[in-house]
Amino acid sequence: MRKWGRCILLATCDAELLGKILRDGKIVFEVREEFYKGLKMTVEEVIDLMEQSTIVNMVGHNVVKKAIEKGLIHPDAVLKISGVPHAQIVKM
Repeated sequence: MRKWGRCILLATCDAELLGKILRDGKIVFEVREEFYKGLKMTVEEVIDLMEQSTIVNMVGHNVVKKAIEKGLIHPDAVLKISGVPHAQIVKM
């Protein structure tokens, strides 16, 4: 999590994706440790942080699935990069 004034950014990924590079055609998506690495948490703990955040960047089957189940994102808003789900939330 990073805070700038009233904005709270949460970057989260499934642990096994940390440090990986996803490629799909011209898309190259790096799950960089500098951006995504932080405390290791359960998916439920991450969902609680999503509800408090104004911007969320998430990648991975587990975290995206749970965000859909909790109604935080719509399934149609999910992109797949090399078969791996990626979604963002921006609260205005």
